[in-house]
Amino acid sequence: SSTMSLSEAEMQSARGAWEKIYVDAEDNGTTVLVRMFTEHPDTKSYFTHFKGMDSAEEMKQSDQVRGHGKKVFSAINNMVQHLDNSEAFLGIVTPLGKKHATQLKIDPKNFRIICDIILQLMEEKFGGDCKASFEKVTNEICTHLNNIYKEEGW
Repeated sequence: SSTMSLSEAEMQSARGAWEKIYVDAEDNGTTVLVRMFTEHPDTKSYFTHFKGMDSAEEMKQSDQVRGHGKKVFSAINNMVQHLDNSEAFLGIVTPLGKKHATQLKIDPKNFRIICDIILQLMEEKFGGDCKASFEKVTNEICTHLNNIYKEEGW
């Protein structure tokens, strides 16, 4: 059974949209993080090793930024593959949410920021339809993450 509010057709087009951007997971993941750090500099404070980096160029070259960008994209990819199986989907989202809430103490608004930047990048590269078809998925991910945060007492 699925807790998702997505129809079969919506799932298919969301997967198609995601595949386009996931082909270059490391580069696109890096672009998303660099944009987040540049446009929302407070988000850098969570990453001790990114703190000293001010220029976008420097961040783009950083193995740590690239590594984390790829990690973020891999996690989302994992979720996208399990949209039709709520148990498997929650099995990925729950530990991720718990870790960010309890160990890393990341403000949950940052998930929405990252998702919005991903949607923005999709629109720039592949157009509005691509963005629109992935929007529901990002809402789903953020909703579940926020619920986990609530359970953890945020």
